[in-house]
Amino acid sequence: MVIPGYDPRDLDEMLESRADTADVKARLTDAEWAAYRNGEESLIDLLDSQALHDLAETNDLPIDVPESQAE
Repeated sequence: MVIPGYDPRDLDEMLESRADTADVKARLTDAEWAAYRNGEESLIDLLDSQALHDLAETNDLPIDVPESQAE
């Protein structure tokens, strides 16, 4: 999912480095978690806009996903 104003790689790195692993894992299926851990998929590819917004908010990340884009 694309978030205007953010480079997907930068956003993914920020989420990965600062988000709680258990919180991220809870938002993914087992297959998605395995694909993410194996480097086959990024969080940006796996999570929808609402999950990204919630993850950012829960972990106090400086990412502003407009509510109007939340699915």
